[in-house]
Amino acid sequence: MHALDRHIADCRGLVVDANPTSRSILAAQLRDLGVGTVAQCSKATDARRLLENREFEFVLCEQHFPNDTLSGQDLLDDLRRAQLLPFSTVFIMITGEATYGKVAEAAESALDGYLLKPHTATGLAERLRHARERKRVLREIFEAMEDQQFEVAARMCLQRFHDRSPYWLYAARIGAELLLRLQQHAAAQKLYEAVIATQALPWARLGVARVQLEGGQLAPARRTLESLIAQEPSYADAYDVMGRVQVEQGQLDDALATYRQASELTPGSIMRLQKHGMLAFYLGDHEQSAKALERASALGINSKTFDFQSMVLLAFARFQQRDGKGLQRCLDNLQHALDKAPQSRRLQRFAEVARTLHHMQQKQVASVVNDVRALAAEIAEPDFDLEAACNMLALVSRLTAAELRLDEAEGWIDAVALRFCTAKGVSELLARSAGGHPPYAERVRQCHARIHEIAEQCMAHTVAGDPAATVKQLLVHGSRTGNTKLIDMARLTLQRHHAAVADAAELAPQLEALQRRYAGAVNLPLGQDGGRSAGGLNLRTGAAEPVAPVQALKTAPPGPRPHQDAGGGSR
Repeated sequence: MHALDRHIADCRGLVVDANPTSRSILAAQLRDLGVGTVAQCSKATDARRLLENREFEFVLCEQHFPNDTLSGQDLLDDLRRAQLLPFSTVFIMITGEATYGKVAEAAESALDGYLLKPHTATGLAERLRHARERKRVLREIFEAMEDQQFEVAARMCLQRFHDRSPYWLYAARIGAELLLRLQQHAAAQKLYEAVIATQALPWARLGVARVQLEGGQLAPARRTLESLIAQEPSYADAYDVMGRVQVEQGQLDDALATYRQASELTPGSIMRLQKHGMLAFYLGDHEQSAKALERASALGINSKTFDFQSMVLLAFARFQQRDGKGLQRCLDNLQHALDKAPQSRRLQRFAEVARTLHHMQQKQVASVVNDVRALAAEIAEPDFDLEAACNMLALVSRLTAAELRLDEAEGWIDAVALRFCTAKGVSELLARSAGGHPPYAERVRQCHARIHEIAEQCMAHTVAGDPAATVKQLLVHGSRTGNTKLIDMARLTLQRHHAAVADAAELAPQLEALQRRYAGAVNLPLGQDGGRSAGGLNLRTGAAEPVAPVQALKTAPPGPRPHQDAGGGSR
């Protein structure tokens, strides 16, 4: 068999298959194609460890593993969402299930190919050659993304889509994702809708919902998702986005049911199990929470996709169950993670919360009081985010319920709530976090009402013709509380009424400084990305700052279009 290309000898391949005969045949076929190094493993969990720590140019992965709860689809999904697969890796799924549903599921995961059993060596070579050619053709786009030239990459994607150049549909998906990251919502929606006009692909319909969500159009996003889920009930990414919409709307019980459905569709997905378990904890269903988080921990505590916030919530569960040994294990696991990343303030806080619970269980009251005061001293710090706020509320409420007297507790609750009560969903999540002591939960809801009242009182000045007073009062309240809703309202009012504010030049830098100080502190505490990248390709682009809009999308003239394969390439 001829080598795929002249560089193939320098490539590494990984074969993941539980059947030793199939595994050996696939490995031999890769070697016959010229692949220089071929590794093998029999379980998807073993493959995840390899792929998290080494790079492979080719991965051939079986879809089902009889003795492993993790499927090939779950493996790809977790790696994709955690941004652990390089652009250069060709990922081919192998299965005997020749059904439309499975092929569609593969396409939605941005697979490079799908190989049905029984396959021939020639069939495998064709798939690999096609996938490798696509990566070669799109190399300039990938290189621009690696160099963080996101606008350049988006323009190239738009041009390829407009010209119907090879792999135009796959380029459109990348381009739309980049436009979303660049906060060019109108352009992203236009591109998704142009894709839908050519083919009603589920990922494009999901993209429209994501644009609507990012633009604050929660009701339209929910309608789009309800329609998509009705037609594609096994499309797990759609449930991820729907759950986030429901959380933003404050419908947390509905969101929990949605996240549960997503985790049941993909029982080996660590990230979905964690999201399900975390929200169950915040809603007070500790039995459901512990079950999901324990399973996530068992599947992948050593995986890079595991979020140690899960271990914090398990520590709360062990505390309530009066399970001293279980709580100690949680603390040991957190300390082990911290030993690997000693500079991580996030992990430091996690360990401090678990240590405080351990001290309380050991009746070391003085240590507990000192621990909590140290955590409370950071409430106003820029890196004290919504996740830390929820943990703080959960900790203080449970210590109070355990009959520990904390004289400063109500002041801490108010400080946290006034800073983070920015929207209905967030405020309800905070209140549920404080549910261990109902009076604290009520204080959180009162603070939400107070922020709403402040906003209305300040905006009344604009209605009365004095926008300068609105900006100045919002600036005062925003500085005092750190509430990003008030800060954003002040900034937007100043932008809209700049000419009517005499000292606008002095106020603008103050607002920009406040916005920078508290930016990013209100992401939902439901995993490492807070659910924001649900349904996306996770293109390993890093953080992107908003830039000027890219060139408006041109629509192609009507006429025949090339056929697209599952991976988005033309043939």
